[in-house]
Amino acid sequence: MKSIYKILLAAIGVVTVLAACNKVDKLPFYGVGSAPTLSVSLNTVAATAADSSNKVISFSWTDPKHSTAPASYKYVLEIDSAGRNFSNAASRTTIGSLSDSLTGKQLNDILLGFGFTFNVAYTIEARVISSYGNNNERLISNSQIITATPYRIPPKIDPPASGKLFLVGNATAGGWNNPVPVPTQEFGRIDATTFVGVFDLSGGNQYLILPVNGDWSNKYAVANGTLPGLSDGGEFGYNFSDNFPGPANSGMYKITVDFQSGRFSAVPYTGAQVPANLYMVGDATPGGWNNPVPVPSQELTRLNSVQFELPSIALDANKQYLLLPVNGDWGNKYAVPSSGLPGLSGGGYFGYNLGDNFPGPAAVGNFKLQINFGINDPTNANRAWFTMTQL
Repeated sequence: MKSIYKILLAAIGVVTVLAACNKVDKLPFYGVGSAPTLSVSLNTVAATAADSSNKVISFSWTDPKHSTAPASYKYVLEIDSAGRNFSNAASRTTIGSLSDSLTGKQLNDILLGFGFTFNVAYTIEARVISSYGNNNERLISNSQIITATPYRIPPKIDPPASGKLFLVGNATAGGWNNPVPVPTQEFGRIDATTFVGVFDLSGGNQYLILPVNGDWSNKYAVANGTLPGLSDGGEFGYNFSDNFPGPANSGMYKITVDFQSGRFSAVPYTGAQVPANLYMVGDATPGGWNNPVPVPSQELTRLNSVQFELPSIALDANKQYLLLPVNGDWGNKYAVPSSGLPGLSGGGYFGYNLGDNFPGPAAVGNFKLQINFGINDPTNANRAWFTMTQL
């Protein structure tokens, strides 16, 4: 028995020594990929309604050579209005393919989503971002410049020839007086067929929508104002017989009028507080951080119930600014959640009393600042939209 135990112990020793002598292979090294190069089939696109189901533009890109199976590569094609640094881009995602294409309708929907006017040529940019399927190692391609023209899709209801809409009725601050007070009871035009306004409405009352302020001969109304739930939204039409039913409770409401679908909505407004006035202050501006700011050069013009604009201001490079509802008062301000967000100098979301200054442009020049409280962040309704465009 003792000899058997000795043999077993010797065998175990040999196995242990052999195991100790086995070397573990070196871990594999995965190289870094290279940014894809984007190409387009053409740089000018003017599709028509007849092209709605036809491919009108194609995109292709080179292999980024990520260190994983090519069939799992993730590609995000981004398209935005030129000069916005893809801050409000439309995007399409493909997996494993080195190309993508758009039909006339797909491209047209993107263009109209930017608020472009029918039959007018605009400059847009496209790029592709490649990555692993889990979004690691994001590599951004070159940008391609494209001139694109949106075509007209017949809306269910013709938008007003005036290009304007006004709210009147005993649900509003101005009552049934016509003309109505402006700019507070005028809608802002978001795109070719959509208007949005933010209004202080009194509960249990009614309103109409007018294409011309002071003119009762034309109006937008509803067919039956007693339909359940119509105060929240529904179908409307031109010169229909009934007034819109206002909300049951008083408060701030966002009314959206969509001529493309022939529908409206009226929902409680939970976005950034809409001020009566706006002023621009900061070292990016000629007035610096001095407060009060010089007026009218640094006072924004209120265009309607949701939009403000500073049509031209000379800005210094790589500086900052804030927006103030009261000139000379630091107590409240409009700012951004994080000034380091890519592309934010050209536009993005901002809010009331947030933590960071707006980042100014990277280059010296004259710029137009546009503010729209009718466009809200889908992930945070308390934030509204701004655009800074170089002139």
